[in-house]
Amino acid sequence: MTTADSLSDIVRETVDQFAADLTAALPQLLSGVVFLLVAAVVVKAIMWVVKLFLSRALPGDAPALRQFAATVVAVFLWFGVALGFLSTVGLGAIAAALGTASGFLALGVSYALSGMIADAVAGVYLLRDPDFNPGDRITAGDTTGTVRTIELRKTRIEVGDDVIVRANADIEKRWTKHAAAAE
Repeated sequence: MTTADSLSDIVRETVDQFAADLTAALPQLLSGVVFLLVAAVVVKAIMWVVKLFLSRALPGDAPALRQFAATVVAVFLWFGVALGFLSTVGLGAIAAALGTASGFLALGVSYALSGMIADAVAGVYLLRDPDFNPGDRITAGDTTGTVRTIELRKTRIEVGDDVIVRANADIEKRWTKHAAAAE
């Protein structure tokens, strides 16, 4: 047997083994593709419902807030689809490892962003509060002035000719609205 013959035998065995493995994996791959197609339709339907709900719950107030909430929901849904796909095609151990790792990553990110998250949550409360609106005269901490804008993470307050920017979490903790001056 020559070297060319043994090399030819190795290549033939490799190709045969690859074809056999591909044939064995084909049903799982087809199941995965069907899963992805069904999941895409379901995610699109869920996102349609979420966007409809957000547009009714937050009409016109905060398009950035609606987009942020929809994006968070979409990320969670597609991540779940990815883990489900991995499980469907027989890679459940990888899906479990990714799920666990992403949990630890989310915990770290949420801890690192806890101040920003607190400001955003307080911003939602301030945006929805009927007693806290642009044009109102308020006192928040040591600042007394007129609310200029309320954003998701911060509020701008006019104090004389200056504009003071405060984190919403600081304002939401304790603020006082002053009665409107007599016209």
